[in-house]
Amino acid sequence: MSAQEANFDGLIGPTHNYGGLSDGNLASAKNAGLVSHPKAAALQGLAKMELMMNAGLWQGVFPPHQRPYIPALRRAGFLGNDRDVFQSAWKSDPILAKNTMSASNMWAANAATVSPSFDTQDGGLHLTPANLSTMLHRSIESEQTERTLRAGFPFAKVHTALPNQSYFADEGAANHVRLCSERGAVGVEVFVYGRTAFVVSTGQPSPKFPARQTRQASESIARSHGLNPLQTVFAKQSQTAIDAGAFHNDVVCVGALDTLFYHQDAFDDTALLQSEIRKSAQGLLDPKFVEVPRQDVPLEDAIKAYLFNSMLVKRPNEDRLTLIAPLETRENLATFAYCNQLIAGNGPIGQVDYIDVRQSMRNGGGPACLRLRVTLSDTEWAQVNPKMKITPSQLQNLKAWVNQYYRDTLAPEDLSDPRLMDESFSALDALTVILGLGSDFYPFQRG
Repeated sequence: MSAQEANFDGLIGPTHNYGGLSDGNLASAKNAGLVSHPKAAALQGLAKMELMMNAGLWQGVFPPHQRPYIPALRRAGFLGNDRDVFQSAWKSDPILAKNTMSASNMWAANAATVSPSFDTQDGGLHLTPANLSTMLHRSIESEQTERTLRAGFPFAKVHTALPNQSYFADEGAANHVRLCSERGAVGVEVFVYGRTAFVVSTGQPSPKFPARQTRQASESIARSHGLNPLQTVFAKQSQTAIDAGAFHNDVVCVGALDTLFYHQDAFDDTALLQSEIRKSAQGLLDPKFVEVPRQDVPLEDAIKAYLFNSMLVKRPNEDRLTLIAPLETRENLATFAYCNQLIAGNGPIGQVDYIDVRQSMRNGGGPACLRLRVTLSDTEWAQVNPKMKITPSQLQNLKAWVNQYYRDTLAPEDLSDPRLMDESFSALDALTVILGLGSDFYPFQRG
């Protein structure tokens, strides 16, 4: 069946700021407190979407979430109208208030886990919003993400997020890879986890950073999506990678079609992973493994430059894959040298393009973080909310919207300004018209 992989990018929101809220994300910690540039950030994101559209790929967009997220503050006991709640929270609990201002939902790779209709028992597209329970500022996203997915894919089976508890800690597609011979064929779904829910002490030193994804969350999603166990693989991310700053697997690994591109230190047992993928792929595809040796690219350089947090895409009429990497990959001597070596060979990756997403990168999110991949048949793509598809005219509408509503700069002290809340809500209210989301999409619209 004819099918393509569509990329749905998160539109960077009006409160884009460097809050330093993500433990284990080195870029987030390093740049905490810097002045951000929301307008530039959103326009960079739209430029990335335009690049994909112009390459002949299916491209969609997800709206920003409501920020500040007033419902979380109300649940914390703050009363009154939205402005009263906002100001009281900043006065009494500024750390909590700052967490409700994060624009982290722009990283759509964490929005959900996706199983295409070609892999599922009932032949339908399945999406499960991630509960993102490990980090406070992200744990408030799943309800709005579910509304977004239902608005974008009215024909799909959109599940409710797993319980918001450490046993079911789920970080979405950032820890999930699908391999296949072609988009419309049955694939092998690889779930990567950082820990099991119940860990017996081994007497080893405590990890430097927390492992976010649990195996139990991955197994729960695979069951609810109706995946064939014979075509489903569970692999453990290495604690070495996590402690080095690979808070999600997509910081050290990316896959597309039959190719898995990863760092030598990405997995706990690489030989076992390869064996299980080959076993699951029998009769479906011949998997290709492109392993980057640590002697060529030290793990520190791979994470600093986000070599693997890149998009691996198959452009129409091209035989080999293209790696779409951030400018930081080109500016790092080790990763740039490796990329030149990579494309000079006869392997599955034949080109590397570099794009500017610096505003996102400074918060720890590269090109891969900004998009959720959804494999769709032609029939399914036709049923996607048309206003959430990127077209030349819709792109111009969104650029005009950003230029009208976004601030050029946002300093830490600006976050407590109630006028920022008003501006953000006005912008999002206008966006619901542009994207056809209805007048009750956001909590502030529902009263």
